[in-house]
Amino acid sequence: MERIISPSMLSADFGHLDRDTRMIDESAAQWIHIDVMDGVFVPNISFGFPVMKPIRRASAKFLDVHLMIVEPEKYLRRFAEAGADLVTFHYEATQDQLGAIRMIKECGVKAGISVKPATPVEVLGELLPELDLVLIMSVEPGFGGQSFMEGSWEKVRRLRRMIDDRGLPVLIEIDGGVSASNAGDLFAAGCDALVAGSAVFGAADPKAEIVKMLEAQSSR
Repeated sequence: MERIISPSMLSADFGHLDRDTRMIDESAAQWIHIDVMDGVFVPNISFGFPVMKPIRRASAKFLDVHLMIVEPEKYLRRFAEAGADLVTFHYEATQDQLGAIRMIKECGVKAGISVKPATPVEVLGELLPELDLVLIMSVEPGFGGQSFMEGSWEKVRRLRRMIDDRGLPVLIEIDGGVSASNAGDLFAAGCDALVAGSAVFGAADPKAEIVKMLEAQSSR
């Protein structure tokens, strides 16, 4: 199983976004994670289309776009057109999850769905065959720098069993409180991709920190 690190640009220096994007582009990280918040679905506001485009210009890496917005269907096509390789929306943000998944795929990009900490992964059962990725939030979405919620371990394991029992090629990504200290255990529990913000951009050597995460061993 390939290990993927997706540094979250939410923790980058917004005043030097081009510099930080190019640094990640030169690192061992395979993906770049972009959090989009509307101040309604979550109590914070972040990137929009104007910021995504320069990130796309500064890197050819896989753009992993996470929409924390209400009515995501209104914007899915625009994020795909802005250069996203994967668009993930929240299960809790729409009543028509299947319609949103199909809309993303019609744009020629990969489709993901995310669940908040209180949402059980079992609600995704019928949607799994349509998805490319499930993003488990291991903190309450909206702000970086939060501590990992311990209940997330069991959610990852349950989702891993659901996917493997059906032989599906769905990736599991986790976001929140990820660092080199728990990366090995998260990969061992069944995660394919780890989103890391503060742990990367707050490190003395972000590139070395990414390598540490990729090479981390399980302690469990």
